Amino acid sequence: MTRLLKILPRAAWAEIEARGRFTGSGIDLADGYIHFSTEAQAVETARLHFAGQRDLVVFEVDADDVTGEVRWEASRGGELFPHLYGVVERHQIRAVRDAPLDADGVPRVIDVPPVAAR
Repeated sequence: MTRLLKILPRAAWAEIEARGRFTGSGIDLADGYIHFSTEAQAVETARLHFAGQRDLVVFEVDADDVTGEVRWEASRGGELFPHLYGVVERHQIRAVRDAPLDADGVPRVIDVPPVAAR
């Protein structure tokens, strides 16, 4: 299992619940794929792109479960990141966690109990 994480506002999670699928956030739609991070990459992604933002969640999928192709492409510093050329159906999401801010204002995206699961 290759665990992929996606950080997003709680309002976007509510849309996933209502629509039953995730087609991407604004940057995902602009780039033509859904940006994901591995667990090892997610902390830095949270620090760089989501610092100070409240009311976030992080959802988890298995790369083998999603609809579409996961490509490992160079991004930050040449590191390979998982990019999904496809969609995520609600039933493919294994868990959803709150991403509360830590003392430094960075969302905690790992080691947080799930608020929803498949």
